[in-house]
Amino acid sequence: MCRIPVIDLARTGANIERLRRAAGLTVRDLQEVFGFNSPQAIYKWQTGSALPTVDNLLILSAILGVKIDDILVVRT
Repeated sequence: MCRIPVIDLARTGANIERLRRAAGLTVRDLQEVFGFNSPQAIYKWQTGSALPTVDNLLILSAILGVKIDDILVVRT
């Protein structure tokens, strides 16, 4: 039987935060890049309570200088 991969929200969120910090960016920096009125979405990504949309993942990967696969933590 084939095991279906699942995105680990909590670990992906922690990974987003780690990559953001490693890139020397603040939550406010990302908020401005994405044009969000508040930092709420960024915090939701980092806590694993939400995932960035596909288009935001693409932008995030470009900003952080990594592939989308390097952002997402997948378990099987």
